[in-house]
Parts: sequence; C-alpha cells; structure tokens
Amino acid sequence: MRILVTGGAGFIGSHLADRLLERGDEVVVFDNFNDFYDPAIKRGNVAARLDDPAYRLVEGDLRRPEDVVRAFERPIDQVVHLAAMAGVRPSLRDPGLYVDVNLRGTINLYDAALAAGTRSVVFASSSSVYGANEKVPFSENDPVDHPVSPYAATKKAGELLSHTYHHIHGLDVTCLRFFTVYGPRQRPEMAIHKFTRLIDEGQPVPMFGDGGTRRDYTYVDDIIDGILRSMERCSGYRIYNLGESQTVELSRLIAVIGAALGREPVIDRKPEQPGDVPKTYADVSRARAELGYRPTTDIETGVARFVAWYRQRKEGGA
Repeated sequence: MRILVTGGAGFIGSHLADRLLERGDEVVVFDNFNDFYDPAIKRGNVAARLDDPAYRLVEGDLRRPEDVVRAFERPIDQVVHLAAMAGVRPSLRDPGLYVDVNLRGTINLYDAALAAGTRSVVFASSSSVYGANEKVPFSENDPVDHPVSPYAATKKAGELLSHTYHHIHGLDVTCLRFFTVYGPRQRPEMAIHKFTRLIDEGQPVPMFGDGGTRRDYTYVDDIIDGILRSMERCSGYRIYNLGESQTVELSRLIAVIGAALGREPVIDRKPEQPGDVPKTYADVSRARAELGYRPTTDIETGVARFVAWYRQRKEGGA
C-alpha cells in the first residue's frame, strides 16, 4: 500500500512512517517543517529515510491547496492525518492560527483526497476534546461539547468535519483520540521531555497547581500499534480512544523521571494554568473490542526508555 502521512516528520508521524516502511508499505510524508519547535529536530527524524525508494517527502503547507495536491501525484491508498498545530497553552495565544491550520487545512486535505480517489482517512484527534469532564474514565460516548482551549475546539471540530465528509462523500474516517503521547522524539516542550532536561541540568521543574493533576500518559509504541490497527479496520465513521488506560499524578511523574535520571528534582510551584484540565483517563474498551488494541507500557518502563534515548542524543551532541 501507499500511505500518505501528514505531519510525518514529527514525533508520532516519524515513528509511524518507520513502522510502515518496515512492514513493506510505500510512504509519502507531507510536512511543512514549521518553527513551532526547532525544524532541525524534524529534519533529523526524516534524514535516515530520504534515500529509501519507498519513501517520498513532500514539503508543503496544509493551508495551500496546491501544496496538498502535490502529495497525491501518485495514487494514495490511505491517509493518516497527523499534521496540526498542537498544544493547549500555545492555542490560547493564537487561536486563529489553530483554526486556520487544523480546520481549513483538514478541508484542503479531504478535498484533495476525494479528487484523487482516496477513500480512507485516519484522523488524529485528542483527549483534550473531553475538556474538564468529571466522569472517568473518558468514553467515546461521553458528551464533548465544552472544550476548554482553542486547540481542543479545533480537534472536536475536526471530528465533526470528518463526519460531514463521511456523510456527504462516503469517505471512510476513523478518528483517534490520543492521550498524552510520550517517548523518543517527543517534542521538546512537552512535559516529560522538558522535565527530563530540567532535572538532568539541575534546574527547577515548574509544577502547576498542587501536583495532583493526573494524565493518561501513553507510550508512543502503543499509540503506533493502535494507529496501525485502526488503518486495517477503517470503515464508515468511528471514534476510538487510544491511551494507556491508567493515570499518573504530576508529582509522581516528576519523581519517576528523577529516579530514572538518578537525580533529585527541584520543584518550582506555580499556579494552575488556563486551559489545563484536572484529569485525563481513557476508557479503551471500544478499541480493545473492535481493534484488538492492547497497551502494555507502564510509566516506569516508558520513562526509562525515554531517558535512555535522551542520554544517547545528549552524548551524541544532538
């Protein structure tokens, strides 16, 4: 199969591209290498693949239809749409950009896919659509009508757009709500990567609130497994949670990272941040039953793997 992966130079996308190539697929990666974080990191993610004849890199912007059309110059069997402006807190500063990229960009992609005869899309949504939902664990059947950040609102709107294209055009779309993904190649501003660097350097770790917020941290290999399973079963319109289905308190997460590094964290206590939610917790029973999804990586194992990768990159001068 020939798979188009938007955002394929990023954290999750580059892992997915590697797995697809390893199983024998052709991969077209679409990415704009923007400066949300250092573009050199994304360049490094794709460097080893550029000479692979089964790999094609298309540089372009989702907001420009002519760029998106170039990704479909050869027939595409399936699209995995990971590209987006990410992050809750940055979306508070520039909501218009998030709407432009995450919604208009998705429309451009779906229109190009339909024009090229591609009928199957896996869309990356987010656990942020659940907002401050007090009922846990979060189920796909829960109402998600009260997002608490522009980022979350665009991800919910992306799910609605996906359903519209399914209803009107018969496009098969599977929406995956990712729960706090971490692992090697994680974006540097995300909590586990940022905390690892700060603790390793002996700098204070900012802890917003009392440390009691909880997240369903999900190791990237488990997420990739869920994506691959959803690709094989993409039919109609369906939404799935992909999480580890266990929660970790912020204070415990910091302690686990410190233990993996062999260093005592220094805590810098700060007030709670707008847009943050107190807890995320995935009910993955639908994904288990319909996709065979089985996450296996606990937080201690996953953090140890991340720290090993971090140290390897540091020793290599990255």
